[in-house]
Amino acid sequence: MPSVAIMDDLDPVAKEILRGGGLTLLPPDRYMEAQAIIVRSRTKVDRNFIDSAPHLKLIVRAGVGLDNIDLKYARERGIVVLNTPKATVISVAELTFGLMLAAARHIPRAHSSTKAGMWEKKRLKGMELYGKRLGIVGMGNIGRTVAERAKAFGMKVTYYDIVEVPGWEKLNLPQLFSVSDVITLHLPLNDGTKGMINYELMSKMKDGAILINTARGGLIPTQDLIRILQEGRVTVALDVFEEEPPPPELLRFDNLIVTPHIGAQTREAQKRAAREAAEAVLKFFNEAA
Repeated sequence: MPSVAIMDDLDPVAKEILRGGGLTLLPPDRYMEAQAIIVRSRTKVDRNFIDSAPHLKLIVRAGVGLDNIDLKYARERGIVVLNTPKATVISVAELTFGLMLAAARHIPRAHSSTKAGMWEKKRLKGMELYGKRLGIVGMGNIGRTVAERAKAFGMKVTYYDIVEVPGWEKLNLPQLFSVSDVITLHLPLNDGTKGMINYELMSKMKDGAILINTARGGLIPTQDLIRILQEGRVTVALDVFEEEPPPPELLRFDNLIVTPHIGAQTREAQKRAAREAAEAVLKFFNEAA
């Protein structure tokens, strides 16, 4: 029977499905014997990893991003790479709104100062999301989910993407950064998007605007982030970083809100990702039989 190694922590439902389908489960340290592996973001499937697994036919990423996998080399080796693009959509979209509200209403500062015995009511004047323009960079599954939820807040939604998405107003990227009150990033990380959100682009943001990144840290160069934060004109809320954990020099700004890459860290999302990844492995080998 085909063998599969689960390289990173997954909900137990994955093993239940794989065993139920008759596959042989190998421990992570025996991945080099496996015909398929399931990874999350921790395992780096680079050229050396792939070369050390001569029987590998399938790589499944339990999640959305594929930037921890050398896709070009995997394809050269004839290895199929799949992901679970819809498993974590709701969780990431909801965290996006959590960060949006936290930034708009100064929730982190209000929490910490009140617990410290202060009462900063007059200093913590925020803004409503109602009527504000939300600029979404990347209208894939997550971007569209954020857009739908923004309608419930009464926000005006515009977007930038390389493709047309019917039903929403499309702007070019500099225009979107210039007119939006809140900007949220939902792009994959690849050669075309790495460092795409640079200082020149961020400098176009309105005073008091909010920038949110729950996608991939490599979209924004760290030094460009530091430069825009130093100006103090905008608030930035990040769940992802170019370097994880982020360097201390980035974390010192009061106009920065951070979380430790928890966009997909919900019970529901992790169970869906594990289930969909295991089902993808079964389908692959059943169709190959």
